[in-house]
Amino acid sequence: MGNIIHLEDIRKSYYMGHQELEVLKGISLDINKNEYVALMGPSGSGKSTLMNILGCLDSPTSGKYILNNHDVSQMTDNDLAEVRNQEIGFVFQQFHLLPRLTALENVALPLLYAGMGRKLRMEKAKHVIEMVNLTDRSNHKPNELSGGQCQRVAIARALVNDPSIILADEPTGNLDTKTSNEIMDIFGDIHQNGNTVILVTHEEDIAHYAHRVVRLRDGMVETDRKNEKIREHQQGL
Repeated sequence: MGNIIHLEDIRKSYYMGHQELEVLKGISLDINKNEYVALMGPSGSGKSTLMNILGCLDSPTSGKYILNNHDVSQMTDNDLAEVRNQEIGFVFQQFHLLPRLTALENVALPLLYAGMGRKLRMEKAKHVIEMVNLTDRSNHKPNELSGGQCQRVAIARALVNDPSIILADEPTGNLDTKTSNEIMDIFGDIHQNGNTVILVTHEEDIAHYAHRVVRLRDGMVETDRKNEKIREHQQGL
């Protein structure tokens, strides 16, 4: 398959006055195309910082990050933004939908930023909203949708740009168990359709949907194991 992500001795420090706080302490990691990986770790382990670097929302203090054959370690913010828009689809715990836009308009938003014409934008948005089984709610605004439906919209928005990687940060954190399982089924389908999925979670039962689990502790990789007991997802899109 080949690497889509190659991390080599990634370190990240923050400075508080003269004091250096080292959050990531030399992380090396390879993720292949079409892998399904869960990043786990207790609070303060560095998983959010690592996710921000993987998602090109932040740069490492030192080390090398190759994303889909681009060295993004030392890119400017503008270059990072461009790579981010092309390569990565984000799904967050809080959904981050715009309240005045319909579900369909929210999904089409990244294509507007990419400069795509309205007709094509709406066609692509309709296609991905269909993929997450939400066509019947596409003209509803976020306040008219349940939490699970809002997360489906957020997933469709993440998919609309055909990204190389879907990066999901605690995507079921605000959802009940039944809805969480439905959302995880969608991620299973996305993975089966050929996407690389990276899931950041502190919940063991959610991590068990992934095929590989990387655990962080104190800014380092503690374990990196294949998941022997993958929770099978129930549906096909």
